[in-house]
Amino acid sequence: MPNAPKPSAPTQFYDAARLSPEDSVGYLMRKVMSSIRTQADAQLSTHDMTYAQWLPLFKLSLCQSAITVASLARDLETDPASMTRVLDRLEAKGLVARERSTTDRRVVQLALTPEGQAVAAQVPPVLADVLNGHLSDFTPEEWQQLLHFLRRMLANGEARRQQQQAQNP
Repeated sequence: MPNAPKPSAPTQFYDAARLSPEDSVGYLMRKVMSSIRTQADAQLSTHDMTYAQWLPLFKLSLCQSAITVASLARDLETDPASMTRVLDRLEAKGLVARERSTTDRRVVQLALTPEGQAVAAQVPPVLADVLNGHLSDFTPEEWQQLLHFLRRMLANGEARRQQQQAQNP
């Protein structure tokens, strides 16, 4: 197609010379996440839980099948050594159990204990309350639009990662 229009260059919203945190999407998202985490931590502290502990506990409660330390660490974007330390604390509290795989003795799978399931069940109501508080003056349409924009940013980031990976194999 000789007359096909050339794709326009993507809009450049940021200029390195004038980049300020107050207008940085990354900075603002980090501040929002920090506020959410702080408020959730405050509410979950009654269960003697920190963010580092309730997040893997909640994630384990959502798993339909066995999960390993390495896969949990990968899902939560942390290193396995840190995850092991957190799991040691959760195990000491009687919330998590480590079980050797019956098919591969080298593999250790994680499972919530009944007490762990009960504590993990406390997380969704707290998160819903905290998230709803952060969205308190949004309309339902604005909330859906925010979700749409965040999903677009994730898709753009993944496309960029794949493009860079293809250019630098």
